Amino acid sequence: MMASAKYLSVFAPATLQQRKENFDSYWIFTQNHGGELFEDDKDLAKKRDRLKHFQDNPVRLRKPLANPDAFYRNYIDMQDDPKSLDRMTMMLTGIYKFARHEWVGIKGAWDVAPDMASAKTLEDKISRVHLAEEFCHVRLFDEMLRTCGLDKVEWVPLGPIKEKIYQQFPRLPNFLIFAPAFVTELMGVTFYLHLYKLINEVLMDEPEVRDRLIELLDEITIDEVAHVGQRRNFIGPIGIKVSKWLVKPFYTMFFKDIPEVGQLLNVEQMIKDGLAFDFNELPVHMIERSWIPSYCKA
Repeated sequence: MMASAKYLSVFAPATLQQRKENFDSYWIFTQNHGGELFEDDKDLAKKRDRLKHFQDNPVRLRKPLANPDAFYRNYIDMQDDPKSLDRMTMMLTGIYKFARHEWVGIKGAWDVAPDMASAKTLEDKISRVHLAEEFCHVRLFDEMLRTCGLDKVEWVPLGPIKEKIYQQFPRLPNFLIFAPAFVTELMGVTFYLHLYKLINEVLMDEPEVRDRLIELLDEITIDEVAHVGQRRNFIGPIGIKVSKWLVKPFYTMFFKDIPEVGQLLNVEQMIKDGLAFDFNELPVHMIERSWIPSYCKA
């Protein structure tokens, strides 16, 4: 069931006062949503409990992967022709590679962002909790892979050049960071919405695992929808025009680095969906648990 309320484009204009009020609103939301921040563990109380629920109630494939070696051979770098892999294996290597980019990016940002004790502004506090949520997402992605019988996955750095880019990006001046950071969050939500359809298709004969992967993905997507609104909130009128212009090159460049995505999903459609994103296609259960800026509500 889709939300009956109507929402405006995520690129809708917002005044400085509206954005200030929405930072206050988001902070209240995020305190209730994630619970206590465990800084040393890069974790949040409610997220930790939710992951424990999944781990304590495991679901596994009835019919194990026919060739797990094909996953392990290709999940860090594609060694085989992607077309030679079955859709299930390609989907799982693609999920890992997407999550790995996220993991590398947040590691770099975590090292630069002030910790909660040193945070001087509400925006700094919001950013710290946001990054902790992203670390929780990597754990959920790892659980998705374990659900499919892949328990030997290692989270390894990217190549030295890409690692350096991710390390340096958070050190740039804010006016250079805000638009790309917003587009990256939007790209994540767009990818996840397409991934739901793929999970339903690929795991049609494995309903328990299909439902578990969707549950895990829900936990991630609900946060990311809120992150889209939160990152939008940093951006003024010029930045929002820049953001819209960045959607196509960013999506194209990012997904070109994950060959599985081009095989399994329609990147051109994802670009169109990113440009048209307005929250209206989200299911009600996501809207109810997430956060949308007031200026995106009709």
